[in-house]
Amino acid sequence: MIKTRFLKQIVIAMPFSLLMSSTVLAQRDFSDVEIIPHHVAGSFYYLEGAGGNIGLSIGEDGVVMIDDQFAPLTDKIVAAIRELNDGEIRFVINTHVHPDHTGGNENLGKMGIVILARDEVRVRLSASSPKDALPILTYSDSITIHLNDEEVHAFPVPPAHTDGDTFIHFRDSDVIHTGDVFRTTAFPVIDTNNGGTLAGTLQALAILVGTAGPDTKIIPGHGVVSDRMDVMGFRDMIIDVADQVEEMVVRGMSYEEVATANPTAAYNDRYGDPDRFLRAVYTEQGGELSP
Repeated sequence: MIKTRFLKQIVIAMPFSLLMSSTVLAQRDFSDVEIIPHHVAGSFYYLEGAGGNIGLSIGEDGVVMIDDQFAPLTDKIVAAIRELNDGEIRFVINTHVHPDHTGGNENLGKMGIVILARDEVRVRLSASSPKDALPILTYSDSITIHLNDEEVHAFPVPPAHTDGDTFIHFRDSDVIHTGDVFRTTAFPVIDTNNGGTLAGTLQALAILVGTAGPDTKIIPGHGVVSDRMDVMGFRDMIIDVADQVEEMVVRGMSYEEVATANPTAAYNDRYGDPDRFLRAVYTEQGGELSP
């Protein structure tokens, strides 16, 4: 069984914020990135580009955005939105701190668009971002925006991908945007450097399953439109791997031995390189990485 452990976190990888530093982004060529809109249900669309999926509620009252990818893409993103709706972009909600979801904040803030996020996101962004990039409305409990005959209900979840994760339920369209707590393209990223936890990931996914109905469309931070059964399968995979790793930790196996035992073998073809995920699971299950 999964046991919740709140042990001292060990730095297991270079922080995501450093991996996506301004220097790295300056070297990246975004000129060929195409912003592709997808209608999902009701007033809800999402934009595919480079970085996290952007959610949109579109209607006669204007636009509510979820996340905004990278700064060099802002003009393309706004142009793609204008093809769908020429109304005012009223709000952007950040699902968490990472720059592939918040990189456009400064540009949008300078346009006068109201940025919302959890308190934790503003605190973390404040360490490295200019004033215009910071959320000006923050929350520690749920918040609901009423636009386009839609209830856009944003609510915090336990520390999962980071300590500032938010799910956004578009209640009338019956769509939930999950940020990076759920993804279809890779193993979970449990960013311990930004407060993410294995236990919180499982709790957040359980909340997602409980909130979604059988027909609810679920938009992952990265990947394709999914449903409640897909989330249940993702959560079952995490539990399976974590249970195996816990048994290995109890037997005193080193991380290298655990990696060689390959507890993710059944899932590697689908989700790719498991190393970062395995390291996070290993440390939260009580293992200690070699210096």
